[in-house]
Amino acid sequence: MSHTLPLLAGLAIVIAAAKLSGSLANRFGQPAVMGELLIGLVLGPSALGLFDAAYFSSAGIHETLEILGQLGVIFLMFSAGLEVDLEDFLKAGRPAALAGTIGVIVPVALGPLAALPFGYDLTHGLFIGIVLAATSVSISAQTLMELKRLRSPEGIVLLGAAVVDDVLAIIVLSVFVAVAGSAQGGIGLVWILIRMAAFFVGASLLGRLLPRAAAWSDQLPVSEGGLAMAIIIALLFAWASEVVGGVAAITGAFVAGVSLARSHLHRQISAGMRTLAYSFFVPIFLVNIGLSANVRQLSAADYGLAVMLCLVAVVSKVLGSGVGAKLGRMTWPQSLRVGLGMISRGEVGLIVAGVGVSAGLIGDNVFTAVIVMVLFSTIITPPLLRLAFREKESENVTTHRDGHG
Repeated sequence: MSHTLPLLAGLAIVIAAAKLSGSLANRFGQPAVMGELLIGLVLGPSALGLFDAAYFSSAGIHETLEILGQLGVIFLMFSAGLEVDLEDFLKAGRPAALAGTIGVIVPVALGPLAALPFGYDLTHGLFIGIVLAATSVSISAQTLMELKRLRSPEGIVLLGAAVVDDVLAIIVLSVFVAVAGSAQGGIGLVWILIRMAAFFVGASLLGRLLPRAAAWSDQLPVSEGGLAMAIIIALLFAWASEVVGGVAAITGAFVAGVSLARSHLHRQISAGMRTLAYSFFVPIFLVNIGLSANVRQLSAADYGLAVMLCLVAVVSKVLGSGVGAKLGRMTWPQSLRVGLGMISRGEVGLIVAGVGVSAGLIGDNVFTAVIVMVLFSTIITPPLLRLAFREKESENVTTHRDGHG
């Protein structure tokens, strides 16, 4: 029991700190994820180093938080898959598809250009580009809801582009990690592609049966049978994606979520997963991100890299997604608003970066620089969107006055 007591206290501190800091961030008009990341930095070696104290370290709390955080990632991506609505995407159509696709291509292309001046090779540069490609529009969606613009043309395209962005980023990540981790040359690459194809084909076929499995389990004389089946499916798909397909576990969890999104139990499962994930596992994941970073260890070059990543994070999405929306026949002002809405990286970028650390594709210093970039992009997106839509209101007022001149 001696090792259990520090763990109980540590978990209580982490969850309480996450929720309090998230609430404080909301009070300042920022998303909760920013507060949860910052409190992790404060509690971690960057500031207080709380869990490095003998009382906590003797209980192996860092290892436990890491495992629980990985479960949080799986449940987070499973929940993201549950929210993929193909009908909303089809409504957005061409501009959403182009904004999401080009919004992935441009950051991946700019990644090496951002990393090479700091001594990183092409492989590391490309992975940094993949980290920059991931987006999270939850922050933008929240801002648009406050402005009552979520169902505007820009809002609908933004939601559709986010679906495309997430799917493409996960596919690119999975392929890159599988190929980068192989030392077998061309034959190895063919085997990797065969394994990936086998997994995705198998997951697609099984995915058609998942709604029935959830419905069947929900009829069993046990409590929360449908939700329990959903969790089993998410864990098994996450396991199979790595063991069978050689791709990241988050890919399997995402695919499972997309498959169960068609179930008539979708809302019940989504609500249950949200309660489970966001009350316990996801706060641990986000705080542990901050606990894993050590800003004190960053060199002058690392700070330079962090500034460069922040710059590329803004330019790549405004340029990539903005041009994509314009090619989809939106106006330039509308395209700019879509590009601005895609800037925020949020938890998706952190998940991708975490995969890179585990695979040895980036070091702790780059990981910390990515956290700085995520915080920066999270902070600037809401005011930029508000400014862009305020300009739209000014244009409408001017047009209205001119029309009655």
